[in-house]
Parts: sequence; structure tokens; C-alpha cells
Amino acid sequence: MKAEIEVLQPGLFSTIQDVGRFGYMKYGVPVSGSMDTYSAKMVNLILQNSPDCAVMEVTQTGPKLKFSAPVEIVISGGNLSPKVNETEIKHNTIFRVQTGDVLSFGKRQFGCRSYLGISGGFQTEKILNSRSWYEGITKNSHLVKGMKLGYHSIVGSINNTYSSIKPESSYIRNQGIVVAKGPEFEKMPDTLKEEIFLQEFSVSKNYNRMAIQLEENFKNSMEPITTGPVVQGTVQLTPGGKIIILMRDCQTTGGYPRILQVMEQGMNSLAQKLKGDRISFRL
Repeated sequence: MKAEIEVLQPGLFSTIQDVGRFGYMKYGVPVSGSMDTYSAKMVNLILQNSPDCAVMEVTQTGPKLKFSAPVEIVISGGNLSPKVNETEIKHNTIFRVQTGDVLSFGKRQFGCRSYLGISGGFQTEKILNSRSWYEGITKNSHLVKGMKLGYHSIVGSINNTYSSIKPESSYIRNQGIVVAKGPEFEKMPDTLKEEIFLQEFSVSKNYNRMAIQLEENFKNSMEPITTGPVVQGTVQLTPGGKIIILMRDCQTTGGYPRILQVMEQGMNSLAQKLKGDRISFRL
């Protein structure tokens, strides 16, 4: 049965994301996809969805959503105090919503991005083999009031596997970000190579799905590089000494030295950071 979710309130910045848009970077198209892939995969795993089913990524202030038909949902990631009508929703647990039920979010408890999974996934438009929203590629870039999102009303389709899942949440609060050496790491002076792993940094006000800039200046005596390829997790050092960490919606090329490369676990931790949160790099 075709059903719809009506957006009563859009929240701060909520989008539909899946595993990403692969094979188009050579045309300058970002991969996109869920910022916190662990949480996005977790909701699909619990719902027994395909891993590439689309989920809703909710950022800081959540939306208010009205369901037109019954369906099973799961919420994971940062805790933004979700509830259906007046019933609180436990994370990483299947909840069955009924016709007319309203899902809303409240006070942020920890983290900043929460993931809403739905049985069968969100049935939004596929562009270039992905449902991930990105301005200029898809018709929508974020939720707006009055928007309606399609889904399949599937109830009771989840089989009892007699197994249990123990989701990990400590990564959300982790300050240590695991990295590898970037292509230009060896061009850094030895003193800076050591210092970057000793210093603590804080997330600046300049952070979004494209990149996170760190507040503190870091000494930079490196020569500029010829524009080269960059990927999700590339850590760049600007001429002015700012460190920029590229995130899921990042561009495909860049001209700043690529000093480090964030590993996937680190990307998921960074996805849950807000302005002022402290981080450090671990090689």
C-alpha cells in the first residue's frame, strides 16, 4: 500500500540520504550519503531492510511528521528525544506507528544527527542511482513544510531471527579521530607532524554536510599544491593555517595540501559534533 508522510514542521535541516551516489565524481558530482553511516546502517539492519534503503537524516532540531498509514520505524544515532504522539521512542528499537500518528523530536540529549529508518525505506526519487538529496542534483535539498514523502505501508514483515544486536554509541562522544597520512603529509616539517597529533582542536561555527573547519590556526609553511582529487574525510591545510575536514557533500578536487585522511569511524564521530566540541587526531 502506497502511503505518505506529511511534513508538519521541517526542523533545522533534515534530508533523505542513502549510501551515496557512486561513479560520478569524474563529472564533479559529490558522493553525498548519510553523514553517520553507522547509525544509518543500524536502522536498516534492525528493520531488515536492504543496506542501501533511504533513511531520513535529522540535524539538531527535528521535524514533525504525520503518517498516513501504519508502518514500522527505527531511530538511531544522536538522541534528539523522539516521540510518537506522547510516547517516547527508544533508540535502536522497532516501533509501529499507526494511521494519523505524529513523530516529533525534542531536546537534544547527545550527538547532533539522528536517523529515521522505515520499513522498505523512503520511496523518494532516484537520481544517478541514489536517493540522496543534494542541491543542484535532486529537486529537494531539505525538508520543507507541507512536503509529502512516499513509503510502503509494511507491517509485520520483520522476521524473528532469534538474534540480538548491540549497537555501539561511544563513537558519538569520542574526541579521538582516527586518521591515516594524507598525500602531502611527508611534506610537513617534522615538528608539525608531531604537533598535529598533540594539539586539541575545536569545531568552529563553519560546519555543514560539505566540510568542518576547525577553530584553531595551525602553522603552515607548506607550498601550495596543484589542484588534485579529494574525497570524503580528506583533511586540508589552508595557507592561513586553517584545518578543513571534508565531509559527505564535499567537492571532488581541491588545491590545499591534503595532510591527513579521516577513517570511516572518525567520519561517523565528526558527523555528531557541534560548534565548540573538542577533537584530536590519532594516527
